[in-house]
Amino acid sequence: MNMMKKESRVVYQAAKEVDLSAGSSQTYLRANVKAPRVAGFLVKVFAWFLESRIFGTLILYILKRDNLIHKLVSNAEMEEAPVYVPIHPFDDEEEQDVKQVGADLSPPEQVQQAMECLPQSLGKSQKTFNGLNSSFRYWTISDYSRAYTSGDVTPRTVVERLIAAIRESSTPSFQMSFFINYDAEDILKQATESTLRYERGVPISALDGVPIAIKDEIDCLPYPTTGGTKWLHKLRPCTDDACCVKCLRLCGAIIVGKTNMHELGAGTSGINPHYGATRNPYDRSKIAGGSSSGSAAVVASGLCPVALGVDGGGSVRMPASLCGVVGFKPTFGRVLHSGVLPLNWTVGMVGILAGTIEDAFIVYAAISARLPPHQPTVSQPKVYFPLLNPTKPISGIKLAKYGEWFNDCSDDIRECCSNALDRLHKQYGWKTVEVTVPEIEVMRLAHYTTIGSECTASLSNSLENLDYKELGWDVRVALAVYGSFSSKEYIKAQRIRNRQMQFHMNIFAHADVIVSPTTGVTAYSIFDDALQTGELDYINGAALVRYSIAGNFLGLPAVSVPVGYDRAGLPIGLQLIGKPWSEATLIHIAFALQELYVSEYREPEVYYDVLHQQK
Repeated sequence: MNMMKKESRVVYQAAKEVDLSAGSSQTYLRANVKAPRVAGFLVKVFAWFLESRIFGTLILYILKRDNLIHKLVSNAEMEEAPVYVPIHPFDDEEEQDVKQVGADLSPPEQVQQAMECLPQSLGKSQKTFNGLNSSFRYWTISDYSRAYTSGDVTPRTVVERLIAAIRESSTPSFQMSFFINYDAEDILKQATESTLRYERGVPISALDGVPIAIKDEIDCLPYPTTGGTKWLHKLRPCTDDACCVKCLRLCGAIIVGKTNMHELGAGTSGINPHYGATRNPYDRSKIAGGSSSGSAAVVASGLCPVALGVDGGGSVRMPASLCGVVGFKPTFGRVLHSGVLPLNWTVGMVGILAGTIEDAFIVYAAISARLPPHQPTVSQPKVYFPLLNPTKPISGIKLAKYGEWFNDCSDDIRECCSNALDRLHKQYGWKTVEVTVPEIEVMRLAHYTTIGSECTASLSNSLENLDYKELGWDVRVALAVYGSFSSKEYIKAQRIRNRQMQFHMNIFAHADVIVSPTTGVTAYSIFDDALQTGELDYINGAALVRYSIAGNFLGLPAVSVPVGYDRAGLPIGLQLIGKPWSEATLIHIAFALQELYVSEYREPEVYYDVLHQQK
């Protein structure tokens, strides 16, 4: 980082003058997290001190100073003006093997357009699960649609199995804590209507009868929207479906309930003291990741082929990586955000968790569609869909890699993700371009300042009269820190956002995507002392978010694709960050990457085959 040191502050070189080439003089600053893991009674003690008028101010000052927020954000000097919302102009660059989708199509019509972009040979043989084949693949939306159309199974039968599986997963012997709320009667009603449509030969779309779960941060009738709390739904009743849920219903999808999440999205583990710790289907003793923990876990366990999450700081991609599924976050503004809890206005984005890239693509097509004229809409740039072909992937792709950042992870992840780049080069001839991404740790702190400030601003009226006993202890700590950020710090963070947007756009002038591991560590253990209070584990938390921030802070599309396992058998994901509005190219690249690994995927420890009732 080229900057002049001055007492507890830095003066940043103008963004346009910073050298982004590999081997530049920029110094990679590792996360400077100074906080031990704390859980149980010690979390309570720490929260009490932070909330104390006498000690709280001093402790917060020390925390922000020791974690370099004062030096790198609060007191920093720079020439860039603030950028408050990461909206990018649409540059209609030519993308390979795509087709433009009309702006006037309905969600079912857009789903049909997406289905026509898929290879006709997609699907898996029955013997995949008969024990004779070691490979494992999730049942896809196409599999559900074919099974329903052929009459092999009905949506009603599938959801009956699904409800039984949810109940089993909630028993003391499992305690998976996938859902906060589900209504068996409502699910069965939807399935019965879908079954009748198939019997009449008039399914609405390929999504008709497909079970989809919704993170409890997204409005979805008949359920309250809790945000993982015990109180928020009392102050903000859910009166309608969110726009993305409306789109799914218009396609005939079966909404199966509200998934568990880290309370208020204020953590990365998915340990919720009110609704239970969502457990990783690959190892029940490990975290599923947050904050879209339940959505990732229901997909990984086979309960649903797809689930919706919300990604404010990697909250879709992180749990996707830890649970061995796909996590896809479109460009900021691509999906209508109406009906989502306003916890982080400028960094949060509805995202998709799916067993395959194809399924993420299909649901992306549905929820990025225009709603009927009487529904609120926003103007959007042109939409292009990728024409996927496993035998002929797009050519000439350049992957930008910042070596020091890429390697700042566990040995297993480094080895696995490096091998993925080697395989992409050998199989497709794609080149890795070495670059420098300056001030990554500065960006993490600026994002933390932003998401924390927006969260407390959103909840300010509610928190004034809230009995803090209704909050988890770890969230009480988080809110105390969030509330300490000043207007000066928020605006400085937005000036840093401007710098980073310039850095990333300069990199995209020479590469198609930026590539990195999705997380710096794989899923870690759930300890009993955290179950009732939550935990403060900022070192692991910083490792989990290390690679995710640009997608949210800069509004860029990003996807996590499973590319292997660590020595303990826990999943590892590779992340691809794309140019603004380049979802089609991003899906192309992710699909080609998936094709290299799909035969190596392993079945989770907890897996339910609700489509064919086999394990």
